[in-house]
Amino acid sequence: MKNINVCLSFDDNYSKYASVVMASILKNANAEDFLNFFILDGQISKENKDKILELKNLKECNIKFIDIDERLFEIYKQINTHTYITLPTYYRLKLAELLPNISKVIYLDCDMVVNSSLSELFDIDLENNIIGGVLDARVKHKKQWKNKKYINAGMILFDLNKIRQNKIEDKFVEYTKNNLDNIKTGDQDIINYTLENQIKILPDIWNVQVSGFASRTCFTRYPKIIHFIGADKPWIFASCVFFKDLYFKYLQDTPWALNDEEKKKWYIENKKASTLKFWKKRPLCIFHPKYIYAFYKSFLSKS
Repeated sequence: MKNINVCLSFDDNYSKYASVVMASILKNANAEDFLNFFILDGQISKENKDKILELKNLKECNIKFIDIDERLFEIYKQINTHTYITLPTYYRLKLAELLPNISKVIYLDCDMVVNSSLSELFDIDLENNIIGGVLDARVKHKKQWKNKKYINAGMILFDLNKIRQNKIEDKFVEYTKNNLDNIKTGDQDIINYTLENQIKILPDIWNVQVSGFASRTCFTRYPKIIHFIGADKPWIFASCVFFKDLYFKYLQDTPWALNDEEKKKWYIENKKASTLKFWKKRPLCIFHPKYIYAFYKSFLSKS
């Protein structure tokens, strides 16, 4: 048996989406993988906690809900950034304190689908680094970000022992106090700029960031983790998000599985609406090199 520690942080509204992440992990786990899930509890209802615990039926695992004292996060409440960044996002900045007996953990956002065993990711040697992550989409797509060592915080491999030894959580607070007016992307900025030069860059396949058909950080047909980074999430009707079929595939393995009527809406009507929306917005995309390349990599390439 091989223990793999995974952490998610969410409130009641994201319970269903988090369950999809967890179901995808369990369905793709190796036989010897034993998943220990640590849920940073942003006031999840008992009803939804019970549903999440039903995921143990997919594969034997541990699921532990971690109570949160929000007084620990007063400084982070002062950050004025995107409205979609809620307080549970900042819980990961206290992981070493919240999980005192854990030395290493994979942190995952709730707008993801895991398409592989996490064993290989968990075993990555961070060497002298404190965390590991995949370069952010801006580094991939924006010229002014070229050559920056800035990761996307949706998937982070944490060495919690090094965080404790180096008092990194205190440094997160210090950075926040000194940069309240400069923090643009919440905890992601705090993590990247506090741990500058202490981050191991991991292969793109461990956090393939997707916000459309041609807007992806990696065009592999075999992503190990898919991250739906835009405002257009798979669970939004008529969203134009590549790989969203995988979200609905794993949704059926959760207590939130669609009934026959809902399947008609989301499998048939949603797909039609998405296709219509896409071609209305981008009627000439077949002539654009970016879309030609995306089509080739998505449907013809073997890599």
